[in-house]
Amino acid sequence: MRNKTFIYFFTRLNLLRWLLCVHLFFLFGEKTQAQDLHFSQFFNNPIGSNPANTGFSPDADFRAGIQYRNQFSSIIPVPFKTWSAFGDAQLLAEKLNNGWLGVGVLMMSDVAGSGLLSTNRAYGSIAYHQMLDPNNLLSIGFNAGWVGKQINLTKLTFPDQFNGVFFDQNLPTQAQLANSSFNYLDLHAGLNYAGFPTDEIYFNIGYSIQHFNRPTESFFSDRRNANRLDMRHSFFLHGNFMLSPRLLLLTNAYYTTMANSAQFQINGMLDINLSEHGELQFLIGAAHRLGESVIPMLGLSVKQWNITCSYDATVSGLRNYNQLRGASELSLIKKGIYPSGSNKSIRCPKF
Repeated sequence: MRNKTFIYFFTRLNLLRWLLCVHLFFLFGEKTQAQDLHFSQFFNNPIGSNPANTGFSPDADFRAGIQYRNQFSSIIPVPFKTWSAFGDAQLLAEKLNNGWLGVGVLMMSDVAGSGLLSTNRAYGSIAYHQMLDPNNLLSIGFNAGWVGKQINLTKLTFPDQFNGVFFDQNLPTQAQLANSSFNYLDLHAGLNYAGFPTDEIYFNIGYSIQHFNRPTESFFSDRRNANRLDMRHSFFLHGNFMLSPRLLLLTNAYYTTMANSAQFQINGMLDINLSEHGELQFLIGAAHRLGESVIPMLGLSVKQWNITCSYDATVSGLRNYNQLRGASELSLIKKGIYPSGSNKSIRCPKF
């Protein structure tokens, strides 16, 4: 899932890369057009998935995490590299009537290829969570952020710089860019409903909309070539089930759509308690991104630290080019409880 701005400039690297990319992008059709950055471990990027998740963690008062994704290393010389970092916390739980405020920050950075297109994002996030009764919670949240994109002009060559043998950057070109960078305001919103029917079952369902202000991005002075971002709609369903005092089942489903593209992913993981009170837990499971990849996942929780690694094994037609090798991903999250404790009462399955 990549942005149209990237596709536009990526096709100008050189003739061979241009032909390869055109073949790949048209082979897989609209699934790859005009899409945002994404993580297979979307559940470990809560603010990025849905602003209503800000400050919503049934088993903690605050948390912070980092995430790294390395993609397409098997088919291009320099792979796409994506970083994300977030932090959020619950506030005013002792002052609000069966509710609390969530505040957080989210930062993301992505480099496509050898510095050809880099994207940096920084968001502030706020959400309000209200307990409707002891078993039901409703949340609403907003993200507001600044997005900056930049291209490295020294990495670009254009069709009129082909000398018959190779692309020569010393040759003049008629391709003129007004700017090598631009930035814009980006706005997101989301809703979340959570249910806690018993101490052994927890689920939540959410919806978010990104780029609802539909910002415009372009490296050209001619605004007719500008790309106005489409709104991105995302839905997720999450459930935790206590199967035994030593075993939790974690499930997720995630659907996102933008313009004419869509992505659907389902996850299932077993959380195995290896200690008396849950200080040490082992996680194992897999996900499937429909029509694209199978994603095995492994994780380890040590007290309030959680590390998860996954690998996207390509099962789409792209496997003929990358030999199943898609993307590797790693996330690290730290959770915590305020020293004074929290007055929110949520029945959530945990060790």
